[in-house]
Amino acid sequence: MKITQATTRVLRTPADNPLLEDIPVGDATRDFVTLELDTDEGIQGIGFSFIPGSVGNPLITALKVTVDALGELVVGEDPLPVEAVVGRLRQEMGSAGPGLFNFALTAIDMALWDIKGKALGQSVCTLLGGHRDRAATYASGQLERRRNLEYLADVGPRLVEKGFRQMKTQMGAEPSAENEVARIRTLREALGPDIDLMCDVNQLWDVNRAITIGRRVEEYNLFWLEDLTVHDDYQGLARIADALTTPLAAGEYVFGITPFRQLIENRSIDIVMIDLMRVGGITQFQKVAGMAEAFNLPVVSHLAPEVQVHNIAAIPNGLTVEYMPWSLRLFEETPAIIDGEIVVPDRPGLGLTFSQDAIRQYQV
Repeated sequence: MKITQATTRVLRTPADNPLLEDIPVGDATRDFVTLELDTDEGIQGIGFSFIPGSVGNPLITALKVTVDALGELVVGEDPLPVEAVVGRLRQEMGSAGPGLFNFALTAIDMALWDIKGKALGQSVCTLLGGHRDRAATYASGQLERRRNLEYLADVGPRLVEKGFRQMKTQMGAEPSAENEVARIRTLREALGPDIDLMCDVNQLWDVNRAITIGRRVEEYNLFWLEDLTVHDDYQGLARIADALTTPLAAGEYVFGITPFRQLIENRSIDIVMIDLMRVGGITQFQKVAGMAEAFNLPVVSHLAPEVQVHNIAAIPNGLTVEYMPWSLRLFEETPAIIDGEIVVPDRPGLGLTFSQDAIRQYQV
């Protein structure tokens, strides 16, 4: 089998895709680069990439150009030895640095795994290890720091009614520690003790503020606190982790696999969070997951739940999948959620098909 063609598109979708229909959304947009890799045996693999957290980012053109360049390099290659293809791309483009290259590599790597699964008649999850056929998942992006207390108290229980047993909120925007704590207290009182509640700070605090507020919210039994300070302050994160009983999660902001060694060896985190776009794809995700397992640490995913379900369900230390709905519009059908768990599609490869309606509506 040989790759014969790589086709890319830019899709500009609404930035928000709420899990509850009546949540108001703005007019901001989010850009994705989609990829289709065709082969001489009629098997097509799909992948996509975007710049996490960006809204209306002009770098999407540069990302598409980079995916196109990598696509040209893989034409004529056998797609099945994924590690060999990815290794050659890293050798060819490694001097460009980990930024746009990793984002672009993710799309290629994803499509290679999709082809391999389709060629062998197996899901990507099965090829990666197939530890189970579903994984816990949590509602994300619905309880942001811009929302007031009344909104949190209303929407949190409604997400439970929708079937979620886990959900994430945010701190980091309030002027006082008391106001920050009030957000967590409001949600815990609204949700009760049996719902797993996480909280993301998105690197907005220094070490001392993280410890001070982190200690004050310990009584509300958070499932984890996330990215309390800057991602590369390994010693500062370790100080926070030592000071708090609440588990500390981080990792979504780092590129490639090497920084995870620093986070793990320095005991900076209790939970390893891996962003698929920044780490460089499924192949690299699995390497970080193995590293975490060696240190008895669980792994959680960041964004792209329709793909990350394969990564998390495949491994024994996969803890939960972030159900962030940004990219769901791209596909005809996305993995089902049953009893608070996201189910691995029972079709070969990723089990995904790009939505032709979305392409017609959102293609730039």
